Amino acid sequence: MHISQAFATRSPRGSEGPDAGRAFPRRPARGRAAAALTAAVTLALVLTGCGGSGSGSGNSAPKSAGSTADADRVEPLATPPAPKLPVTVGSADGTKVTIGSTDRIVPLTGSLSEIVFTLGFGKQVVARDITATFEQAEKLPVVTRAHDVSAESVLSLKPTIVLADTTTGPAEAIDQIRDAGIPLLVVEPAKELADVGRRIDTVAEALGVPSAGTELKERTESRIAAVQKSIPDRADGEKPRVAFLYLRGSASVYLLGGAESGAGSLLEAAGAVDAGKESGLDKDFTAITSEALAKAAPDAILLMTKGFESVGGMDGLVKIPGIAETPAGMDRRIVTVDDGVLLNYGPRTDRVLAEIVEQLYAKGGTGR
Repeated sequence: MHISQAFATRSPRGSEGPDAGRAFPRRPARGRAAAALTAAVTLALVLTGCGGSGSGSGNSAPKSAGSTADADRVEPLATPPAPKLPVTVGSADGTKVTIGSTDRIVPLTGSLSEIVFTLGFGKQVVARDITATFEQAEKLPVVTRAHDVSAESVLSLKPTIVLADTTTGPAEAIDQIRDAGIPLLVVEPAKELADVGRRIDTVAEALGVPSAGTELKERTESRIAAVQKSIPDRADGEKPRVAFLYLRGSASVYLLGGAESGAGSLLEAAGAVDAGKESGLDKDFTAITSEALAKAAPDAILLMTKGFESVGGMDGLVKIPGIAETPAGMDRRIVTVDDGVLLNYGPRTDRVLAEIVEQLYAKGGTGR
């Protein structure tokens, strides 16, 4: 997890700014401006996991020790999987799917790849989505970008099971894979901490290892609980207000997360207030404006690492209108987490939460 430590040095009034492996819900477009925004967001999300380069000017904050290793690897269960197949399971799109072999697995999102590898099936995975950024998957061929599945590429690998979620598309590609006789399971996407165990159970059942799913779910939930116990109490009793920004400077995408952004559950678990949600943003994202940021009034800003780099680091971030005037912008106080893991809500969620807590409550930061 490439992280930036909390900045405590108060600066002159200046400005600020931030894929996943997760697909963000889209609101209906209203007029040309909204349509343009939707198109820009779609493009940016497709590029998540491969895009965003920094300016190289030294504006990115330093990484903390050991964070890269955590982000780049998953931790499989100690016991090798022993699938009991065939199994028939319900798919989120209303179909029934029978799986007879796990010899060749193709997960079509980074989050699903993470679960499959952590359950111990890494050697059977034959392809990846571009958002599967962890080390064990990096040499696998990329056959999809979540919203742009190549059915031909998937079928050429002769998979025995394909895993997708309801954001995977286009629908024609999903139908083409199924029409070829390949078992394809659609899983409900994760939007909050409560979804972690459900997703693990669903994938484990489909792979014929429900007991391994229970073990992984319990391990993940216990680690999340341990992180939460480490959250320090604030002397004033106030919870820090944190705004989640989704930024892609190269695509001119500058968005403020609301209630449906996917980050709120993490922020609340970290003992913080989702500033966008609290300010009344009840959808997923809205274009950043000075007015919206002033209303949110964040003490800190949560960013994806590549989003932070794409705007030129801290100096570029505070040039985004309205950011320099927020408490977070004036204190240059940010929290950054790797794009490929922040909103996955999978087996590494405890690490994501630990990174947020570490940076948010760092000495001189928001929580102290």
